[in-house]
Amino acid sequence: MHTVVERELELGLVLSPERSIPVPARLTYRTDDPYAIHVTFHIGSDSPVNWTFARELLVEGVFRPCGHGDVRVWPTKVDGRNLVCMALSSPDGDALLEAPAAAVSAWLERTLRVVPPGTEHEHLGLDKGLSALFAMAPRDDLWRSGPWPSDESPEAGA
Repeated sequence: MHTVVERELELGLVLSPERSIPVPARLTYRTDDPYAIHVTFHIGSDSPVNWTFARELLVEGVFRPCGHGDVRVWPTKVDGRNLVCMALSSPDGDALLEAPAAAVSAWLERTLRVVPPGTEHEHLGLDKGLSALFAMAPRDDLWRSGPWPSDESPEAGA
């Protein structure tokens, strides 16, 4: 069983320094994928646009510029409003989005209460997965009678 923390909000897709258009979005955090956040943008097409990146990147980006490559995040202030900017880059194009800092911070706070930083590995289920894998493995005594010669058998031509 896992927990999901979601938040619907309206982002601004920046078209120019003077103009942006609203883009409905959903922020999603799942405890079964504890290192990542998922952002779904509803841009009026047949299917939404999905981005996944490190939760740590967004947490840091609320306070200071961070990231490189495909995802960069930084705080800013525009017309007295505190915003979090996300620059996303893909082979299909680039986008600069602005999100209300208070809404993003409140949502991040909820994710950090569900899975505190440094405890993400506890939610991966690796121990359970390894136990199931080892339960399916043949017993050691069956390996000894397998198709491979044992170390005690004489080599051919000896």
